[in-house]
Amino acid sequence: MVHALPMGSGGLESPGPRATTRHRYPPAMDHEVVEHALSTTRSVRRRLDLERPVAPEVIEACIDVATQAPTGLDREAWRFVVATDPAVKQALGDLYRRAFDGLVSEWPKLAEAAGIREPPPTRPTYQLLADRLHEMPALIVVCQLGVPDAADTARQVAFYGSVLPAAWSLMVALRARGLGSTWTTLHLREAGAAARILGIPEGVTQTVLLPVAYTKGARLKPALRKPAHEVTYWNRWGVRREP
Repeated sequence: MVHALPMGSGGLESPGPRATTRHRYPPAMDHEVVEHALSTTRSVRRRLDLERPVAPEVIEACIDVATQAPTGLDREAWRFVVATDPAVKQALGDLYRRAFDGLVSEWPKLAEAAGIREPPPTRPTYQLLADRLHEMPALIVVCQLGVPDAADTARQVAFYGSVLPAAWSLMVALRARGLGSTWTTLHLREAGAAARILGIPEGVTQTVLLPVAYTKGARLKPALRKPAHEVTYWNRWGVRREP
């Protein structure tokens, strides 16, 4: 059964003075509705309406939801760069295609170095995204103020853990409004060029790129994943719970 996620649902109202928007929420949520949204938010690369514009107000409403995600030390250091100008999108699309072609050509060496036997990323949907990225109504680059400490794993986890939850929440909020997006970081192979195109200053880290468009006939469903009991250990690594 397909559920529509109610606009504005998602948690209890926070009475804090820093809240930018205020909503009234029911005392309890329908967990099936929430879980449906979470389990069917997929990367969408086809069955998208590339002709239908996405209003800035819709994107900002979704970002309002995204910024409710957890963030370390309550810094609110995420920033969102939205590209809708055709020239900017074309430049990012050219960059993305170069990065994609480079990844495909380098894949045998990369796979060998990583000890994996995965085929090269040449699935038709990947190629489609590379070829048509510039046609997406909006491209959102999720950024974080600062630069992660390459020598400190804990700080790296804290740094990215303060921005990537917002990127995921943004995908779910877009999904709830009938918009498809794709979680991709391939542009980071040319992060310097992307920063120049978008005017991103030094000291700001780019993370996820989300191409955004309204879906058109896309049937989103949960992916085939390993069940929880196969990937969950209790009290000690490798110890599974007895049924």
